[in-house]
Amino acid sequence: MPMFFISYDLRKQRNYQTLYDELERYDGVRVLESVWCIKVNAEYEKVRDYFRQYIDVDDGILVIEATAWATYNTDNLPLDF
Repeated sequence: MPMFFISYDLRKQRNYQTLYDELERYDGVRVLESVWCIKVNAEYEKVRDYFRQYIDVDDGILVIEATAWATYNTDNLPLDF
């Protein structure tokens, strides 16, 4: 199943909870302040379009399909995720 990193900038209102709740619903793992990791069987454009509904029109979102990665001093990302 593909793994995606999702990063976001919530600009004016900064209502994070709606987005957090939805990321958690997909068993997302928060690895940095504004970066989560999820596994979902979808294309990256579909992941982006889905999570856009949980941010405001002035916010930004970045979805990257991961094939390899390295981390240092991150939160919560298990090695077998």
